[in-house]
Amino acid sequence: MKLLAIDSATERLALAAIDDGRIAGDATLSRAACRIDPLDLDGGAAASAQALPMLMALLQRQGWTFADLDAIAFGRGPGGFTGLRTACAVAQGLAFGQDVPVVPVDSLAIVAEDAARHAGLPPGATVWVAMDARMDEVYAGCYRDDGDAGWRPVVEPALTTPEALHALWRDAPPAFVAGSALAAFGDRLHTGAARRAPGEHGRAAALGWLAAAGLARGDGVPADQALPVYLRDKVAQTTAEREAAKALRDLADGAER
Repeated sequence: MKLLAIDSATERLALAAIDDGRIAGDATLSRAACRIDPLDLDGGAAASAQALPMLMALLQRQGWTFADLDAIAFGRGPGGFTGLRTACAVAQGLAFGQDVPVVPVDSLAIVAEDAARHAGLPPGATVWVAMDARMDEVYAGCYRDDGDAGWRPVVEPALTTPEALHALWRDAPPAFVAGSALAAFGDRLHTGAARRAPGEHGRAAALGWLAAAGLARGDGVPADQALPVYLRDKVAQTTAEREAAKALRDLADGAER
């Protein structure tokens, strides 16, 4: 099955064309059979202008047309408000046009996948992701690699503070931490003996794999049901997202007491 994927949750624009090696109706996904053509670009303010032309260039590189696509994937966040809106809008527009599902991809899981592959972590590894959310806050979540099933959240992503993470990690020290908060907060983010991966290496390739895994799991939704995850915008948060953020704060408060 064939997909296009876009993520602009960070200052990078990640795009990918994916042929997951399956035929329609085949639920079995293998990383070895999945072919990904990734494209990592500067994002930020230029993301909205670059996204569609670069996706079309990726299509041409594969010899595909939009009619060949089985789904469109996008990085749903958490991340920057404008970037999330851009990725969601592009994915929805393309999916509406071709009447295909949209696959939302957790943008923190992209960081976990990228860091784990670069570090050579084995299937089953657990990775904490801590991304700089500005305003002295952190987007944080913990993920486990389920092999060909992709990454699963162990601790759902939440908007938190370094202090809250420290309290949580005192009782359950992380083994591996990745994400831009490591560089942004420096010594203020105490990760103990954990291995640290502050930079990214192949965000678009990681996005492509998670898009394929999400489609195989059945995560695709109708285009009008595809929504970004705005952890800082309480109005836009779902009940589950608010509960995840509260659970992380409660765990931290309990550890401090």
